[in-house]
Amino acid sequence: MLVSGSGSNLQALLDGEGEYRVVSVLSDRTGVRALERAAVAGVPAEVVAWKGDRAEFTARVCDVVEKAGAEAVVLAGFMRILGSEAMERFPHRILNIHPSLLPAFPGAHAVRQALDHGVAVTGVTVHFVDEQVDHGPIIAQVPVAVRPDDTEETLHARIQEAEHLLYPRVVTALASGAISVRGRGVEWAPS
Repeated sequence: MLVSGSGSNLQALLDGEGEYRVVSVLSDRTGVRALERAAVAGVPAEVVAWKGDRAEFTARVCDVVEKAGAEAVVLAGFMRILGSEAMERFPHRILNIHPSLLPAFPGAHAVRQALDHGVAVTGVTVHFVDEQVDHGPIIAQVPVAVRPDDTEETLHARIQEAEHLLYPRVVTALASGAISVRGRGVEWAPS
């Protein structure tokens, strides 16, 4: 699990009962709640600090992932863009979750953008990571209605509720071999 913040999706995966096991947590910064969550769960955690060089950072992250024996890489609020080496070393094994119905509102401010654009529905997307931001093949999406009185905080809280249900299901499907990629298409029959 690659994290940068509070780790609510990490916690959902730690609490989940799928066919997966979180073997390691990696953060790009110290002092984040996600590292505390890993410690409480007894999961080894490590910080790989960002030093401004994407290729060097990506190589260090990939080395940590391989050393941990991870079969997949799950991003959960990880606020760094991995370089091409990650996709080469872990093809179709890097997942990300995003708080919108991609391709709408990629990037760091998706919830605010949904409100600013006045959409009636936004949601959650789980996708494979590629070299573009919030762009890889989409695995699953869940819509979340935008209410007239929503603030960024209230809408984000409901989106996170959907994330916490969806992400463990998708990680379980990946771990059990139930997801396959054909070009930019993904085959998965959710149970």
